[in-house]
Amino acid sequence: MRSAARPGQEARLEELGARFDQRVKELIEALGDLGAERLFLAAGLSILDELDAQAANSGSKALDDRIRNLENRAATLLTDAAARIEMLSRRVDEAS
Repeated sequence: MRSAARPGQEARLEELGARFDQRVKELIEALGDLGAERLFLAAGLSILDELDAQAANSGSKALDDRIRNLENRAATLLTDAAARIEMLSRRVDEAS
């Protein structure tokens, strides 16, 4: 199939086409020959399902990382505050 690709993108389009073709072949092995339209639809849906799963995993990892960073910052701030309170307490004791 011919497509209008920008210069330098032909190789990328060929790679993507080969990967899509491989997905369709895998579906033919699993489901049988359902016809091109149904196979293309199934291939597209399975690819989108994988992308959604990857996005969900990377999103939860990013959220976990943010939570971990916030916990570390909070622990540092609490430790610093405890040290200041201890210092003030000693000053008050010394002044009394």
